[in-house]
Amino acid sequence: MSRLEFQSRRQAGLAALYLGVFATIWFSVPAAEQPLRALLVVASGAALVTAVVGAVVVARSRATAVDVARDRAADRRYLLIVLAEFAAAGLGAVLLALVGWSEFIPVLVCAVVGLHFFPLVPVLRDPVLWLLGAAMCVVALAGLVTALATAVSAGLVVGTGAGLLLLAYAVLVLLRAARQP
Repeated sequence: MSRLEFQSRRQAGLAALYLGVFATIWFSVPAAEQPLRALLVVASGAALVTAVVGAVVVARSRATAVDVARDRAADRRYLLIVLAEFAAAGLGAVLLALVGWSEFIPVLVCAVVGLHFFPLVPVLRDPVLWLLGAAMCVVALAGLVTALATAVSAGLVVGTGAGLLLLAYAVLVLLRAARQP
């Protein structure tokens, strides 16, 4: 049994809300031809629906003992991790743009996002984040290798892969929350 099942419905709703929004953003990264473009639009719509469902879960959930017990130190660690993630991704993106390697910005951002899940595991008490983080790093690597070895853009590989991973995790969180008593 995963510790994820002990998260409150409210926390699950927040996770689905945030990751649904970010999945939507990732699905908008690739410039793709039809029919892939249509599939990305459908996936983006599904991610938005997932985010809305997450928001509804949050709105309908009362704060539980798990929510109240979250300490300020954990909240600070969460904030510091997310701020470090945004700073690293932003600075890295600027540097890649300055040296003329803008095509690799999605690769860098995906890798940073994947890496940020690792220190979040103990903060959010969710061991499944190890898998999500590792999978995001693999997607970043696949995007890099594909862009270097073929004519396929890194953004196509990374945007599609990251969007699918974040959407899948958001749906998983909602399904596990729905099974809770």
